[in-house]
Amino acid sequence: MSLDQNINNELKEAMLSKNEVKVRTIKAIKAAFLLAKTEKGATGEITAEQEIKILQKLYNQRKESFEIFSKENRPELAVKEKEEMEMIASYLPKQMNDEELTTIVQAVITETGASSIKDMGKVIGAVTKKVAGQAEGARISALVKSLLGA
Repeated sequence: MSLDQNINNELKEAMLSKNEVKVRTIKAIKAAFLLAKTEKGATGEITAEQEIKILQKLYNQRKESFEIFSKENRPELAVKEKEEMEMIASYLPKQMNDEELTTIVQAVITETGASSIKDMGKVIGAVTKKVAGQAEGARISALVKSLLGA
């Protein structure tokens, strides 16, 4: 069963159990999926990779909002964003730990023959494909930068 179908089933369950946070979050996910399916040039279907990218984008938006609301002393809004972040994270693949990510980055550096910071884009692109949503882009970027000696 695809994530899209799974989310539809979970929305029904959340509505029946009157779980407001889950209903609100799943509706936001469904809306993002629908936009991706119907945008110009779309085929009407989205791949598992696209689903993960959409979820990561939604997660990052909530994280950014949470940080802003926390800094601006708006705890009622920060709590909502935190709840949605946690719900979205439950649909994302398990995140890699630093050791696993370092191993993959070092392997890609060796494979691509990267030797300087100029090769950073090539390495990040290859690593991002390999980890498929199991590590945030910022983590990958920082690790590649440190390993290439910047």
